[in-house]
Amino acid sequence: MSKQALFIRHANEVITLKGSSQKPMTKEQMEELHIVKGGSVWLEDGKIQAVGPDEELLATYQDRLDEAKVIDATGQVVAPGFVDPHTHLVFAGSRENEFNMRLQGSSYMDIMNAGGGIHATTSATREADHEQLYTESKRRLDKFLVHGVTTIEAKSGYGLSLEHELKQLEVAKRLNESHCIDIVSTFMGAHAVPGDYKENPEQFVNLVINEMIPKVAELGLAEFNDVFCEHGVFTPEQSKRILEAGRKNGLKPKIHADEIEPYGGAETAAEVGAVSADHLLKASDEGMKMMAEKGVIGVLLPGTAFFLMAESANGRKMIDAGVPVALSTDCNPGSSPTVSLPLIMNLGCLKMGMTPAEVITATTINAAHAINRGHEVGSIEVGKKADVVILDVPNYMQLQYHYGVNHTKTVIKNGEVVVDEGRLV
Repeated sequence: MSKQALFIRHANEVITLKGSSQKPMTKEQMEELHIVKGGSVWLEDGKIQAVGPDEELLATYQDRLDEAKVIDATGQVVAPGFVDPHTHLVFAGSRENEFNMRLQGSSYMDIMNAGGGIHATTSATREADHEQLYTESKRRLDKFLVHGVTTIEAKSGYGLSLEHELKQLEVAKRLNESHCIDIVSTFMGAHAVPGDYKENPEQFVNLVINEMIPKVAELGLAEFNDVFCEHGVFTPEQSKRILEAGRKNGLKPKIHADEIEPYGGAETAAEVGAVSADHLLKASDEGMKMMAEKGVIGVLLPGTAFFLMAESANGRKMIDAGVPVALSTDCNPGSSPTVSLPLIMNLGCLKMGMTPAEVITATTINAAHAINRGHEVGSIEVGKKADVVILDVPNYMQLQYHYGVNHTKTVIKNGEVVVDEGRLV
């Protein structure tokens, strides 16, 4: 039985981002939202069937109006469902005590070396069973949904052993099957060196390469493979080996790069042909140039810099250099405990020098390309998934002007209304 058609009418602006499904947008293209003023959208069978001026769609579907549910978007903005391309969705526990330590002067690496940071969440996640992880993560997903996110990436990396990495990925798979948000999974066994391998990190690298990656690939639990390339974590050489091992097993490479200090992470991303390099607070000019040449997407995480009280990545410089840029919450319990992609968009403008149009592109079509979903979501075009948000503002500029506010009124996922008047249906 097919779903009832939805006819969204009379929007002040329909942000289509048309023509960007084959590759991410760069430089001046990121300003081109391809807005239809006074626009309407017809959704049916889980797909976008038509988009254009209201009078055109009214003429096309005049004989079928009684079949459709009409949604009046007068005075509002219609946009593609938001895409969050970098999260650590599945974890247990909380680390508000570290927030207090940071306010008193402790650094990220100070906390991690004292047994906090990733290691603290690893302990809590290892102790949690599937059901606890599922329940806590579902609660986060629901909050993402009311902020307009319809597709999300979820990394493992809080297990740091084969058993518990698989547990995280199994929970993400179960959530993908049961929740309306689409979840794209990334294996990140190389998120940190566990304490029992501290004196021999190379042994852990071999464990990731020889045992974890093949098993994850065999079970089909992840599409991507990520590594934390950072001084004191994994070297560029180790990172290359881990990412190449993933590629041999069918996992596409991603990399946490140059977050704490310049370390050649952006260059490594370009050398291995990573789909994206993420963080990049300290990326070198040469690294940015290499990323632009290879088409590596820069996934920037301004919420992390904000929460760590650090200087943000230079989004303006990256865009001008030709790097395709996406934005993400980096939702995680230590350095960015937020589910608010609208806040991240605000920070993209206020802390990274990006324009309101660029942050829309960075949280829709470019974010979709960062997880290989640009052909399915991220723009309002005929044939794509019927993932749409209706925002209670008269124009897209007000999304960033009224900062710190969730303007999401209605969320439509696969052609069904799942959030109405800001609440889960």
